[in-house]
Amino acid sequence: MRLLPDTHLLLWSASGDSRLSAEAVQLLSDYENEVYFSTISIWEVAIKYARGRPEFVSDPRMFRDGLLSHGYRELAVSSEHAIGVASLPTIHRDPFDRLLVAQALAEGLTLVTADVALARYPGNICRV
Repeated sequence: MRLLPDTHLLLWSASGDSRLSAEAVQLLSDYENEVYFSTISIWEVAIKYARGRPEFVSDPRMFRDGLLSHGYRELAVSSEHAIGVASLPTIHRDPFDRLLVAQALAEGLTLVTADVALARYPGNICRV
């Protein structure tokens, strides 16, 4: 399976946070799965880290390096991804999350999230 975890799942996984469900741990650690991370997640971490948000304490460069060292593949943002946001229903207002949904749809990835609202979008979304 080709997976795209949302930003919170990436952060929880990197920090060993107890909010990461057993199902999420299994999906992200299964070597048969290809796990991607979006540059959108790095951008979100960088913005919120710079603002001093308490749940975003990871240095963005170290966060990215850690994801790469664990075998995650980086997914760049394309104009097609940005255009895809226009066709999404307004279920979720967070622009980072909406772009993650558009990326997953465009690339045929399964978006993995713990967010109830995000899981209501069309496409392959796995709520864990």
